[in-house]
Amino acid sequence: MRLLIIGAGGYGKTVADIARQSGRYDSVDFLDDNESLDYTVGKCSDYTKFANADTEVYPAFGNNESRLKWINKLISEGINVPTIVHETAYISPTAKIGKGTIVLPRAVINTDCVVKNGCIINCGAIVDHGCIIGRGSHICLGAIVKGENKIAECTKIEAGEVVQMRAFPIGG
Repeated sequence: MRLLIIGAGGYGKTVADIARQSGRYDSVDFLDDNESLDYTVGKCSDYTKFANADTEVYPAFGNNESRLKWINKLISEGINVPTIVHETAYISPTAKIGKGTIVLPRAVINTDCVVKNGCIINCGAIVDHGCIIGRGSHICLGAIVKGENKIAECTKIEAGEVVQMRAFPIGG
């Protein structure tokens, strides 16, 4: 299996690192519009040249809206978008993780959580029981979303921030 990462910046390099550690990919390559990068195999728009059953494509953009837009586009075109979870992350067997979500080292996604498509659950972040994380959201380094919160689409919870229990209630 090949992973093609759209975007060769800092987040793209992080995704490549996690993907390589997973042992799931025979190769990991980048597309980027920055022509000065000598380690890319083409521009972002070239993704269709590489799309096949043995290739997964991940848009590694830190901007939540851009990442989600690309994920939706790829899925609508029938292109495989991976969900990548670092081996040191804990995900409850009762949690549901959407396509295109990346779960980084030491993150926790606890009981009965739903993490929708295109999210980043960053290093050491904790999503406690019963939370719903909206599409394209980023729970940053060491952030804590306490139980029974519904985080809106494309929200960024900053590094170290603590969202108190039911601050954004599920029914609200």
